[in-house]
Amino acid sequence: MTRGFDHYLLRQLQVQDLENYFSLIERNRKRLEDFFAGTVAITRTLEDTRIHLEDVISKAAKKQYCPFIVEDEHTGRIISSIQVKNFDWNVPKAELGYYIDEAYEGKGIVTKATALIIGYCFRELDLAKLFIRTHEANAGSRKVAEKNGFKLEGTIRKDYKTTSGRFVDLMYYGLLKEEYSGA
Repeated sequence: MTRGFDHYLLRQLQVQDLENYFSLIERNRKRLEDFFAGTVAITRTLEDTRIHLEDVISKAAKKQYCPFIVEDEHTGRIISSIQVKNFDWNVPKAELGYYIDEAYEGKGIVTKATALIIGYCFRELDLAKLFIRTHEANAGSRKVAEKNGFKLEGTIRKDYKTTSGRFVDLMYYGLLKEEYSGA
């Protein structure tokens, strides 16, 4: 799936994006450490990042993971990563995860890109449900969920272990296919 909006391009992550993707993580590594601990840990070097990209792209071919990026068409810079992950094909459902370059935060970019991915998930992947997990302090992530019609389903206590080893509660948001206005 490739879709443009405003002056941004939403598309699937490719191995050729290696250096640009690594730069996104490097620019934002400190702020991603706690809640994207796995991504940060396995992208320490350019070579580690290449291995990671090859892995997630191979999982995409098996419909186990869908890695998307948002690219600024003016600069060619990758500014956001949005993943469809943790698939459960028995339901069928999946989780959305996302982060954006700090310099682009608060402009509605992830909200718009997520809306496009939601449509893809319900129409193309035929998922019945999407969910988003976020920390209470992450107001931006909560806004993305709420603006896209997700409903707060509850808070799961001590559901995530941060990089520093602290256990935190996570808010769970869900969106059913029949609730989605674009479905």
